[in-house]
Amino acid sequence: MATFLSSFLPLLFLLFIYSNFPISFCSDQTVKTFIFRVDSQSKPSIFTTHYHWYTSEFAEPTRILHIYDTVFHGFSASVTETHAASLSNHPSVLAVFEDRRRELHTTRSPQFLGLRNQHGLWSDSDYGSDVIIGVFDTGIWPERRSFSDTNLGPVPARWKGVCQTGAKFVAKNCNRKLIGARVFSKGHEAAAGPGGPIAGINETIEFMSPRDADGHGTHTASTAAGRHAFRASMGGYAAGIAKGVAPKARLAVYKVCWKNSGCFDSDILAAFDAAVNDGVNVISISIGGGEGISSPYYLDPIAIGAYGAVSRGVFVSSSAGNDGPNLMSVTNLAPWLVTVGAGTIDRNFPADVILGDGRRLNGVSLYSGEQLKGKMYPLVYPGKSGVLSASLCMENSLDPNVVKGKIVICDRGNSPRVAKGLVVKNSGGVGMILANGVSNGEGLVGDAHLLPACALGSDEGDAVKSYVSSSANPTATIDIKGTVIGIKPAPVVASFSARGPNGLNPEILKPDLIAPGVNILAAWTDAVGPTGLDSDQRKTEFNILSGTSMACPHVSGAAALLKSAHPDWSPAAIRSAMMTTATITDNKNQPMIDEATGNRSTPYDFGAGLLNLDRAMDPGLIYDITNNDYENFLCAIGYNPKDPTSKTFIRTVTNLGQTNAVYVAKIEAPKGVTVTVKPVKLVFTPAVKKMSFLVTITADSKHLVLDDAGAVFGSLSWTDGNNHVVRSPIVVTQLDPL
Repeated sequence: MATFLSSFLPLLFLLFIYSNFPISFCSDQTVKTFIFRVDSQSKPSIFTTHYHWYTSEFAEPTRILHIYDTVFHGFSASVTETHAASLSNHPSVLAVFEDRRRELHTTRSPQFLGLRNQHGLWSDSDYGSDVIIGVFDTGIWPERRSFSDTNLGPVPARWKGVCQTGAKFVAKNCNRKLIGARVFSKGHEAAAGPGGPIAGINETIEFMSPRDADGHGTHTASTAAGRHAFRASMGGYAAGIAKGVAPKARLAVYKVCWKNSGCFDSDILAAFDAAVNDGVNVISISIGGGEGISSPYYLDPIAIGAYGAVSRGVFVSSSAGNDGPNLMSVTNLAPWLVTVGAGTIDRNFPADVILGDGRRLNGVSLYSGEQLKGKMYPLVYPGKSGVLSASLCMENSLDPNVVKGKIVICDRGNSPRVAKGLVVKNSGGVGMILANGVSNGEGLVGDAHLLPACALGSDEGDAVKSYVSSSANPTATIDIKGTVIGIKPAPVVASFSARGPNGLNPEILKPDLIAPGVNILAAWTDAVGPTGLDSDQRKTEFNILSGTSMACPHVSGAAALLKSAHPDWSPAAIRSAMMTTATITDNKNQPMIDEATGNRSTPYDFGAGLLNLDRAMDPGLIYDITNNDYENFLCAIGYNPKDPTSKTFIRTVTNLGQTNAVYVAKIEAPKGVTVTVKPVKLVFTPAVKKMSFLVTITADSKHLVLDDAGAVFGSLSWTDGNNHVVRSPIVVTQLDPL
């Protein structure tokens, strides 16, 4: 049984530098890209540079893609498996791993986090002025109002980056807001070579420059640090003032992902190297492996690059992934990464399906074209035929003779939601009802469909299908209602948000926290319409998207505000302030619920809770940690203790509040578990700013009853009786690491 106190103790990473990568030999001499970790200290003195050494002893110059010398030492190269296997035996090569493709994890949200104009953290941090956020994504559309440099001061003197030019991107596209832009494509181009897993960059739909052809990067960058943009909306939805979390923070864009092609590890690692050298303070990376698959830390370039960045004082925020509500689906698990899940905000875009029998089923929609105006249309469910592709409304699966002039029910899954609507429209349908399956539960996401459409949860999706089956002449219409604010309850943990436990190290709670990630309004590219479909010719300055990709930049912007207000805070201190002050209740003052099930959510769903910047600015106490803590953790995970029923933890806190403060422990012990704290009172003075305490957690194996997630949950809070409550979740589980 693993017992642990989860307290943003990202304790991890240096062990990977001593590990050997297992090479599988094969007769296939196809060239692939490999990343080589090299002991930089072993460079023979005869070589003036590491590049000279690598090209003389390891690979031909034309084979080398990137040289890494900051967050990681080594290089990436396109070689055969035999060559890679041979190099793995070189005494200076510490590890070898194959390049891997990763995927993007695809208004009112700043206020929902507790930010208010001229008050609190926005005011005290001057809106994040002069803090530099590096965004690893698909690039940027620089002309958007969100990236204006009006009334911003000069570029921070510490900035060492560049504004890389290219297709439809010139030097003047950078300014005092967008201070830098780089492109990383060598790993992508190598993978597109003969026999590679992807096609090459299609320059008819993509830009060989930092310009964004996808939209995702523009959206995440403006979410983190967009300037105030008045009269913003997406087709009339979410109308108001759009602004990022840190409106005065500077942006540096690192294009590592390419339209329809994903993002390659070798390029991501090169971006980490460049960003740290350039002088960023925060890195935002809404990228992951997907499908809940996580490599060991020493084989995970995001974990490796992030460790190098954090050890140099750079805060790194990452997305948890969109494979929820499945357990153990969370990715980006390294403890020094802040892993962000997604929750809702108190704004929604409701739409109703009105059935011929008078029933009204509640859903959501972002359709902004011509409405059905209450007219009833025949209703059809192609899935009645038993053909899976027809039930999913896949390409070429619908018979126009069956769906023409009708509203069509499509099951969610296998293809993009907006693509299903396009299939229905091209087949002659007048509208679409998108029905969740059991795996999606009641979680709903709005989309800017190309025809009148409404998304329904699993229960109401079953109801509309049942109506079709039981009625001789089923009819329906779709009533789209626009934007509604003040929704309760909120936040709710988004059904798609990836869940714990942590499959690599269950003793490290992931995700760390959640942030707004459902129906987020932010800037958009002009290269594609709001659906992202090639056939969507609509243009919009802003778009509304959902995903942990949208949640991650909220935390990146928040880190910029905290860094601006507290320049001396380390990445661990910023993370601690966020997590110990996070909210675990909704706007009805009830425990947060899980959108997928409607049940009470747990720390496996929300980590420490919802980011609350109003409180994070003044956390009272923080848990600060150093590189040594991460190294000790990496050493410790090499051991497998024998099913302990009791474990003692030592934690150290630093007082950031009043000098003569007294904090008292408040324990909420999980059922069947005893939690003791020594001492139960922490007394700080001007001379005593740091104090340590012991937490002993003992499980009663005879009476311990784990919940459906295989764990029980509690918490330890330190309170000074005034405004400070410093909370850490406690998780007790019997889960073994994968």
